[in-house]
Amino acid sequence: MGKIIMLVGRTGCGKTTLTQALMNTKLSYHKTQMIETVENIIDTPGEYIENRNYYRALIVTSAECDLIGFVQACTDQASLFPVQFASAFAKPVIGIVTKVDRCNQQEELERAEQFLREAGAQQIFHVSSYEKKGLEKIKELLAGNT
Repeated sequence: MGKIIMLVGRTGCGKTTLTQALMNTKLSYHKTQMIETVENIIDTPGEYIENRNYYRALIVTSAECDLIGFVQACTDQASLFPVQFASAFAKPVIGIVTKVDRCNQQEELERAEQFLREAGAQQIFHVSSYEKKGLEKIKELLAGNT
């Protein structure tokens, strides 16, 4: 089955679209209203990082996974991840920069990476769910091949 990953990030950063791309299903936007599990991916609502009162729900849910994925769109000017937020979890944390097909400048990628590093992500991946870029590396990680 492979590793189970929980995706965490602000509303609209691309968590659900990334889930669909990793599962090779049709990409269609829908607002995630509650924690959803699709095979080995736990997709969390953006409100869980946007509201400190929901941090506990993220921490409790993380007990069911092997890996945490902090998701940051390269198009976002700011980050909602607290500094060293990864330390709240007893699991490895990776960073996933989404929407790289929409980045116009290298600085946007570097800014997103910096946000993820400050949050405590140990390894950073760049993906475009629409262009299917960077997905294989995450699939390999989930399969336990890296």
